[in-house]
Amino acid sequence: QVQLVESGGGSVQAGGSLRLSCAASEYTYFSSGCLAWFRQAPGKEREGVANINRGDTTKYADSVKGRFAISRDYEKKILYLQINSLKPEDTAMCYCAADPYCRGTSRAGVAPPSDYDDWGQGTQVTVSS
Repeated sequence: QVQLVESGGGSVQAGGSLRLSCAASEYTYFSSGCLAWFRQAPGKEREGVANINRGDTTKYADSVKGRFAISRDYEKKILYLQINSLKPEDTAMCYCAADPYCRGTSRAGVAPPSDYDDWGQGTQVTVSS
């Protein structure tokens, strides 16, 4: 098990950018496992937006390709999500998650929430028009 703590959310105007961070409590799980970002808007299902797997291969939901970038800093044990060209529909609580078994690696698209064992508490992203 790994503890995850998100930060970096906030309220911004449409077209702006944010960089979300997810700090992990230990190195082995963080470095060898598969990590992801999810978001959940009010009244909607939790949506996978980005995966980073072994070898730092990445996957993105179609709705965020070209705007979101997931990355991992091994020295700092921090997972990042760079979000550019924010839209009002990006307003959501954003969560990071980890899977030590990388069960979603073989999936063509982003992995579902059920593939992940550990979750952060979330950080709110609010985009005004």
